Amino acid sequence: MQQNLAIEMENISKVFGTLKANNNVNLTVRKVVVHGLRGENGAGKSTLMNMLSGIYTPDTGSIKIDGQEVHFTSPKDSIRMGIGMIHQHFKLVDVMTAKENIIIGQPSGFFVKGKLLSQEVKKLSDQYGLDIDPDKKVYDMSVGEKQTLEIIKVLYRGAKILIMDEPTAVLTPQEIKKLFRVIRNMKEQGCSIVIITHKLNEVMEISDRVTVLRKGESIGTVNTNEVNIASLIEMMVGKKVDLSIEKKKIADQQPLLDLDEVTVLDGEGKEALANVSFKLNSHEIVGVAGVANSGQKELCEVIAGLAKAEKGRIFFEGDNLVGKTPRDIIRLGIRMGFIPEDRLGMGLVGSMDIVHNLILKDYQNQPGIILRRGPCVKKANKIVKELDIQTPDIYTPVKKLSGGNVQKVLLGREIDSAPKVLITAYAVRGLDIGASYKIYDLLNEQKEKGVGVLFVGEDLDVLMDLCDRIIVLCHGEITGIVDPDQVTKEDIGLLMTGKKAEEVDE
Repeated sequence: MQQNLAIEMENISKVFGTLKANNNVNLTVRKVVVHGLRGENGAGKSTLMNMLSGIYTPDTGSIKIDGQEVHFTSPKDSIRMGIGMIHQHFKLVDVMTAKENIIIGQPSGFFVKGKLLSQEVKKLSDQYGLDIDPDKKVYDMSVGEKQTLEIIKVLYRGAKILIMDEPTAVLTPQEIKKLFRVIRNMKEQGCSIVIITHKLNEVMEISDRVTVLRKGESIGTVNTNEVNIASLIEMMVGKKVDLSIEKKKIADQQPLLDLDEVTVLDGEGKEALANVSFKLNSHEIVGVAGVANSGQKELCEVIAGLAKAEKGRIFFEGDNLVGKTPRDIIRLGIRMGFIPEDRLGMGLVGSMDIVHNLILKDYQNQPGIILRRGPCVKKANKIVKELDIQTPDIYTPVKKLSGGNVQKVLLGREIDSAPKVLITAYAVRGLDIGASYKIYDLLNEQKEKGVGVLFVGEDLDVLMDLCDRIIVLCHGEITGIVDPDQVTKEDIGLLMTGKKAEEVDE
């Protein structure tokens, strides 16, 4: 059996200060398999893979590759042992061509003839079923092409063990299918692949075996065809979790928000949003889908008054919001829970406690020049109780709370203000499964109360289960507004690539 193992990681531990990221973790990966690595955020998956790829060094434990014990002190060591890691955020130089990115950092990179390199790239592409133009600049590539280039980069360096961190996070359904074909081709050609993904249905589809981590420890390894999604979640969380999202259709809807031909320019004067028009009603959750940087951020910011509308109009209950300040808009009743990756930078002040983060939003509504903390203390206790926020007390700095509890503080603050429109961008990014479904329940409660919710999301399955309608953006333009009950994920994927709704219907 030992001869059949590509990777053996035994009793691996890694500590950062007081945080035990990995505690006696064991991982064995067989040769020529696709091995899934699952666990909630903070379970230690990335730390474990960073040790396998030479970015970190284990404090204790041993690593064997093909039966040989190794001691990695840098990524170069792991590359020499045939390990290549494809990170979620691509490591490419935009102004260089595909083949220049492939040879950058190679000892003989400057001495490889362009024609010879193009031939080698074509040979690799044919062997693994990849498709890339060696002379294409990275800034001209789609997200799928960039990922293909990252795969070719590690294969060119001789990798036989590939680590893929959230490889489908920014892909359309069509690109995911193509990627899975490539992964199966690599497996057929003798590669072993470790794939980290938070999408459970993808784990079930592509992997042969799955290892589950929980709170820095390895819980177990199972054959994928012998388990189901519910049992995997139970291994990850330690208890059963209800994964149903209720979607009630409410007929009594009134118009709230109306965008009419809205255009927003980015810092370079290019159109980040182009002639965007749609309506948001009460008792409705409208989703926004699109690959990364399709205009989602600008859409949220222009509605909230944080970005300037170059042209067009934004009506809220008949009032044109264009030209109004964020404070004016808040007073009209629009509350925006905008949760970017850096939610402690934009949404909340990490060094402040819950009470003071509430004061930041309410101080301008208080009479006189002296701030009254009493109402905010009362409100903080109410939010903590109603949303089951796990915190020692309301005076604990929010940066010391878990990601799910930080998110609850942010949404709780917005919801408590009795909004008419609530805008959430990536509301569950970085949250564990239980916290994510609590957020979906909160949004549904707001919908029942008559709030119009604009939900910018990444997971198409969630968008289709939660939303009444879905707006699809591509390069700042709306390619379609669809009823998720009437279309497939693949239809939305085509719209995300730029096809118009009428083309998809044909």
